[in-house]
Amino acid sequence: MRANVAPHSIGISPYFHLNRPLTRNSLQSIRHGLRLAQRADDQTPTETAHGGGEAAVLIPLANVQGVPGILLEVRGKTLRTFPGGRVDDTDASRMITALRETHEELGIEPRNIEILGHIGPPELNLRGNMLVYPFVGFVHADSSTAVTDDEPLPSCDLADLRKNLSQPEVDAVFHLPFSALASPARLRSSMFRGHRPYWAVGAADLVSERPSEPVLAPKGAALEDDSEIGAGKYGSLEVWGLTGWYLFLLMKRLQLYNSQSNV
Repeated sequence: MRANVAPHSIGISPYFHLNRPLTRNSLQSIRHGLRLAQRADDQTPTETAHGGGEAAVLIPLANVQGVPGILLEVRGKTLRTFPGGRVDDTDASRMITALRETHEELGIEPRNIEILGHIGPPELNLRGNMLVYPFVGFVHADSSTAVTDDEPLPSCDLADLRKNLSQPEVDAVFHLPFSALASPARLRSSMFRGHRPYWAVGAADLVSERPSEPVLAPKGAALEDDSEIGAGKYGSLEVWGLTGWYLFLLMKRLQLYNSQSNV
């Protein structure tokens, strides 16, 4: 992937380390950072969904082999990469929706997910029929190992996660290290919905299990920049679109990405 002139500079987040595993203290720091960055309009949509539909997604932070990062899923047809889905009438809250969908898609029990906060405002999906509300959480490994506040939290086992995938919905799950979000070689300057600058992130080498169907956007979709993960403008597998925008927004809130703008 080729590097581009940065629309936003890459800094050093005061809330987490790029290469050190997450600890209880760093989770508390991220929770604090998200709270400080919250805005009055974080949960107020800027647009209205046709039909009034709502969806919720989880941005699942996790340690994998002692490396901090974010779990992403690949879907061969819809190309969505955060676990999540439509808010059901039986869901007590949008957060419950995100937890339920994560359990259904990745097999992760809600009790193993620690919600750290949310970002916003919610954005419309590409079809314009649902507002998507993103929550941030940490996935605890299913382990009884006790750790102190400064010790690394146990890592998730990707092999175990892959055994529990909802095969009709999810083709693959992979781990995007925090360090990848700060690697200029992986970042491509793009525009969300045509007018908001953000970084698309290269991930071709991180998906060790290829999906059962090609993870490629239809011809011309790269120019529309509307996929979640797929063929980028230079033919590589990238995280972009709404998923890329929410990753970018999270990193801005946690001050890994800096600019003079008010995004």
